[in-house]
Amino acid sequence: MHAHVILAAGQGTRMKSRLPKVLHLLLGKPMLLYAVETALALGPERLVVVVGHGASLVEEALRGYPVEIARQEAQLGTAHALLQAEALLKDFPGPFLVTQGDTPLLSPKTLKALLAKVAEGAGMALLTVELENPTGYGRILREGEEVLANVEEKDASPTLKAIREVNAGAYAFDGFLFQALKEVKNENAAQEYYLPDLIAIYRAHGKKVVAVRGVAEEALGVNTREELARVEGVLLARLRAEWMKRGVRMVLPETIYLEPSVELAPDVTLWPGVVLRGRTRVGEGCEVGAYAILEDTILEPGAKVQAHTVAQGAHLHGGADAGPFARLRPGAVLEEGVHVGNFVEVKNSRLHPGVKAGHLAYLGDAEVGEGSNIGAGVITANYDGKRKHKTFIGKQAFIGSNSVLVAPVRVGDGAMVGAGSVITHDVPEDALAVARGRQRNIEGYAKRKREEA
Repeated sequence: MHAHVILAAGQGTRMKSRLPKVLHLLLGKPMLLYAVETALALGPERLVVVVGHGASLVEEALRGYPVEIARQEAQLGTAHALLQAEALLKDFPGPFLVTQGDTPLLSPKTLKALLAKVAEGAGMALLTVELENPTGYGRILREGEEVLANVEEKDASPTLKAIREVNAGAYAFDGFLFQALKEVKNENAAQEYYLPDLIAIYRAHGKKVVAVRGVAEEALGVNTREELARVEGVLLARLRAEWMKRGVRMVLPETIYLEPSVELAPDVTLWPGVVLRGRTRVGEGCEVGAYAILEDTILEPGAKVQAHTVAQGAHLHGGADAGPFARLRPGAVLEEGVHVGNFVEVKNSRLHPGVKAGHLAYLGDAEVGEGSNIGAGVITANYDGKRKHKTFIGKQAFIGSNSVLVAPVRVGDGAMVGAGSVITHDVPEDALAVARGRQRNIEGYAKRKREEA
């Protein structure tokens, strides 16, 4: 068993944001939660997150996770941050894993390798990676696997600067950790306490310090918006590749955005520019057209969403289709074979099997019976300025173009509403409702108006 400490106290000034750095989103999830979930995958006996800048916001994001919180009231460096966990872990014998809240790509396998070195007798193990351009990083000086020093670039000779192996910021320690932390000094320009100084302290106490070589991509940290985008690109590429292995077809996959919470079935087709967010579920054989956006939406097998459609909290049954340019808002339910066409908006409404709403309609707080047809320009006027009201349309009804149904109102089974009507009273089954002024043609009126001008 081991304890794990995640350092998440920094402000992240280079992000140029009021939001704490570790709360910036990667595929819809705060960056810090990637580090937390990786830590939990290893089954630690204790998991402590050290918070500081924006502590209350960070703590809120951690709600529901089995973590303990330590606060670093003044941000005085990484070693000082780790020391804040001592009060919670003073009786824990070790070993300890220490990672950063801004390195979301680290894998459990890599962290296990660090713990293994301590189990084999090392006092301290640190993750290192080799970079093509290590400028700005401290260089690792070692003999075999044993680390002799972490040399900061400003102190490095030209020979040392040629070294491309750098410290990636993940560590494992034996039970000597908190005693060693008390020996770290702040004799540097920033007057801060730094974790790499533990290398010399451990060695001075006769303890072995070893390096574990990792993959550079895993060690990518986030300090800027550019680095945030780079890490998100890595996560996206992994996610796309995984779904394609499972049988999802992605046309121009590099243009498709999806989040880890999304679930896809085999033989789903995603066209370029698709965005899939939240708890979206896409069933077998579904097709999502170019530049469609689905959030918390369920597509049952055989449903289809056409290009430029936006669906949030919607549910499409098999054989239903929406778009192009449709908008499905929360509570929109399209049952089997429903067709919702271009520039149709559906909100908190159930469309029973076979309903057709081809274009330019608004269906809000409505229930539309099986096989009914909704003409172009139809509106369910559901809001009276204070409250929402329901519209009920029966089976096999026909609502003529440019009609307004003023809720609360019912249209019976098989009824018809004449085009251009404003319906304020219930329509009986099989009746025709016409609610509009009789047409009058005034001969010569338009000509006289022109002559007067």
